[in-house]
Amino acid sequence: MIELSNIEKRFGEAVILKDISIRIPEGSVTALVGPSGGGKSTLLRCINLLEIPTSGAIRLGEETLSFAPDKRTSWQAIQKIRRQTGMVFQNFQLFPHQTAIENVMEGLVTVLKWPREKARERASELLTKVGMSHKTDAWPSTLSGGQQQRVAIARALAPSPRVLLCDEPTSALDPELSAEVVDVLGRLAREGTTMVMATHDLRLASKIANDVVFLEAGSVVETGSARAIFNAPERERTKRFISTINAAHTYDI
Repeated sequence: MIELSNIEKRFGEAVILKDISIRIPEGSVTALVGPSGGGKSTLLRCINLLEIPTSGAIRLGEETLSFAPDKRTSWQAIQKIRRQTGMVFQNFQLFPHQTAIENVMEGLVTVLKWPREKARERASELLTKVGMSHKTDAWPSTLSGGQQQRVAIARALAPSPRVLLCDEPTSALDPELSAEVVDVLGRLAREGTTMVMATHDLRLASKIANDVVFLEAGSVVETGSARAIFNAPERERTKRFISTINAAHTYDI
């Protein structure tokens, strides 16, 4: 469903992603893990073209887009890819002047031009789905971090994207609030939502992901099933990373 072929991303002379090729099946959850600065968030942002790859190609559903250093990517082509994705950010990015339900409605009304009543109905359904129906008219400033992130997930799901992209969805939260978000993402995974998440939270990845991509210094070190990567990685570098996070923990997948 999503295929990245020979993706490279440069900022000036700095090479952030090097020749990355991965496939992400529909209905699966793929976790991008690895040390800070390894390229996880940049790769995630390349999928929905918040960052434009320097070279390579992306296929998302029926749309394929190729990139080259001397090739300009049109706004129309970017939108064809981007409208198939929903994005959940690390720091929620809710509009502070809008209530929870207005945040979820915003893209439907402003971008997709839905009638407000239809958008409100869809937003209400999604807030119920993420366990936030009791906070429909609450302002973001009155919500906990976990509650804000659940509203952000509902907002990302509003236009029915083909894939949900999550950039460190729990890293700004303490463990108790993080558990709320993990529960919601786990429920979406069980329902067959296609997800790609960049995360430092290996318990989140081990609980939800079908597949794992381990990145370091902009390159793919190892890929495999979550069970294989967390319990029996093949590469020595992957073994060291997993053991460093928590040497005493065996991932129950």
